[in-house]
Amino acid sequence: MKKSSIYLVLLSAAVVLLSACSSGKSDGKYEIADGIIKTVVPERPEGQKDVVGLRLPPMDSVRVGFIGLGMRGPDAVRRYSNIDRTSIKALCDKHADRVERAQNILTDNGRPAAAEYVGDSAWMELCQRPDIDLVYICTDWNNHVPMAVYAMEQGKNVAVEVPAAQNLDECWQLVNTAEKMQKHCMMLENCVYDFFELTTLNMAQQGLFGDILHVEGSYIHNLEDFWNEYEGNWRLDFNEKHRGDVYATHGMGPAAQLVNLHRGNKMNYLVAMDSKALTGPKMVERQGRKSENFQNGDHTMTMIMTENGQTMHIQHDVMNPRPYSRMYQLTGTEGFANKYPFEGYAFRELRDSTVAPDHQNLSAHDFVPVEVKDALLQKYKHPIQIELEERAKEVGGHGGMDFIMDSRLVYCLLNGLPLDEDVYDAAEWSSLGELTRISLENNSAPVEVPDFTRGAWNKLKGYHHYMVGE
Repeated sequence: MKKSSIYLVLLSAAVVLLSACSSGKSDGKYEIADGIIKTVVPERPEGQKDVVGLRLPPMDSVRVGFIGLGMRGPDAVRRYSNIDRTSIKALCDKHADRVERAQNILTDNGRPAAAEYVGDSAWMELCQRPDIDLVYICTDWNNHVPMAVYAMEQGKNVAVEVPAAQNLDECWQLVNTAEKMQKHCMMLENCVYDFFELTTLNMAQQGLFGDILHVEGSYIHNLEDFWNEYEGNWRLDFNEKHRGDVYATHGMGPAAQLVNLHRGNKMNYLVAMDSKALTGPKMVERQGRKSENFQNGDHTMTMIMTENGQTMHIQHDVMNPRPYSRMYQLTGTEGFANKYPFEGYAFRELRDSTVAPDHQNLSAHDFVPVEVKDALLQKYKHPIQIELEERAKEVGGHGGMDFIMDSRLVYCLLNGLPLDEDVYDAAEWSSLGELTRISLENNSAPVEVPDFTRGAWNKLKGYHHYMVGE
């Protein structure tokens, strides 16, 4: 074969490979560099600056308006009715009966009635009110970004349910609007406030596990009994139409804090794999129709490499009869933590040196005894948990972590402190939805995770809960 023919063959192969790797359904274009698929990172608009460590003037009280009073909204109203120095100014939903039920929650908790907004577009009027500091969004996923962006454009801080965004374009909309308006945009990721996670984070920050090498998280929750509870079938419909880890944030949040994402570390790239979709189509058939092309695999796995050489493993399965699990594991040079299926710690220094090692004894390197674990949980109980645990258990909300989440948000707003979760957390954790899809549609090729801070990921050194005086 002539050299020119060989060249043409190689050139054609390269074109085919590039086309194959660029054939996904992403709204934004992407390219391949150094074997990694890279999405477009838009330039920061002129005059706009990052909101890493954003501090706003302290508030005398936090005035809240709630949008979405279906599955999660009413309990949020109840929790805020039990938080001091808050006032609930407005309630909004498409359905009048839901607003009425939320009003009854206020009455039952000795709170004055709030203004009512009912209808498909009534939420815009709520966002325009001058007497609201925080717009709290508990709607279906499709409305999260339009509502959050509009609320920030009206000068409001925003708290939005998980996931905050469904694709990269929406992630960038949140980031750009928060930066432009210099407002807080917090995704309501409650799992970072669960008791075991808070205490384990405190232990990690005090060095008990040595250098962290690997972290894991997931959302494994069989939703078989709940699909019909989502109005208009929006959640199953989303799974039917979208491939990838569409609900990564419950696993991502606690793991991300352990490895200090955009606080001295960042995700560099990810690789995803998924199983075939078998149970998903059956769930659709139960609703009386046939799904010809169900997109979301029954089980999705994602591996992530960070800038600091740590690895992350995230899983998603809402289809099959597995026990509920958010995995939550930490592997360090000096210790190990695990929450599911049972809580436990293991440490190098607590190994029994009087017993000769036996490679056939598969339980030789086990968790510390229960009494040791309980003592560690007590000794290293996170200061936030110490302050709020009793009240959190009383008020509730997923065992109390929702109350801690809301209380911390109010605390930071009242005292003019950076939030525990900022808009970059919202974007980073939510971005797995589209990034994993791109990887899956390109034979599990590595995909770069964009730096949503656009260079500010190293301004802060380590994850931190801010307290008064800092």
